[in-house]
Amino acid sequence: MPRARRELPRVGELVVGTVQKIYDYGAYLTLDEYDGLEAYLPWSEITSRWVRNIRDVIKEGQKVVVKVIRVNRRKMHVDVSLKRVTDSERKRKMMEWKRAQKALKIMEIIAERLGKSLDEVLDTIGRKLEEYYGELMAGLEQAAMRGIEAVLEAGVDESVAPIVVEEAKKHIEIRRVKVMGTMTLRSMASDGVERIRDVLIKARDAAASTAKDVEVKIYTIGAPRYRIEITANTYKTAEKALKNALETAEKLANKLDVEFSFQREYR
Repeated sequence: MPRARRELPRVGELVVGTVQKIYDYGAYLTLDEYDGLEAYLPWSEITSRWVRNIRDVIKEGQKVVVKVIRVNRRKMHVDVSLKRVTDSERKRKMMEWKRAQKALKIMEIIAERLGKSLDEVLDTIGRKLEEYYGELMAGLEQAAMRGIEAVLEAGVDESVAPIVVEEAKKHIEIRRVKVMGTMTLRSMASDGVERIRDVLIKARDAAASTAKDVEVKIYTIGAPRYRIEITANTYKTAEKALKNALETAEKLANKLDVEFSFQREYR
């Protein structure tokens, strides 16, 4: 969920914090995902490189990704490290946090429309979307793309599903991606045209069956060359669909004695 369900973070967990106070010996942060819980960032955990002043690295009001290194549950005390977070971890965590914040804002609007509290909506609608799709924002994106079907699949009550879909579509812009390439197919057989057609049809069907959001176009750009264009919601899905299409096409082409080759195109 956008906000942590646990009272305290775990050691090793990446968290987003806001720098509140900076001293010569370290800094104090509030953890955004833990209702503003205070955490201490020691000077020795700020950076691996030498700096003259802590403020050369962090500033009050700055949001940072830190790693939890110590937790005292009795005293409700948390120590964190900035230097132990890699660039890739920082980027990934910040993206997750931003997605969670956007999802939370959409859920606030849904809660207002339903006349319920945010916590109530998160514990019902939000929890079901998160458990089914692995992330609340992912569930809202599915609602924006696929409509009520995606929401009902997650177990959300049909009485509120239309509102979830309406707000998801209103506030989420789905950017689709495209991958493409050119297949070259040749056959010297008397029924070569039919054989090539069978290969193209099977390739199209294999790509389309990868996921519901996949769209496939195959058209001639002058025999024996045929362009395949695959559009999907993510590059991962599009690449998988292209792989399925090419593996199916090559396998059938070999079986039908059709010469097959493929060249990837980038734009």
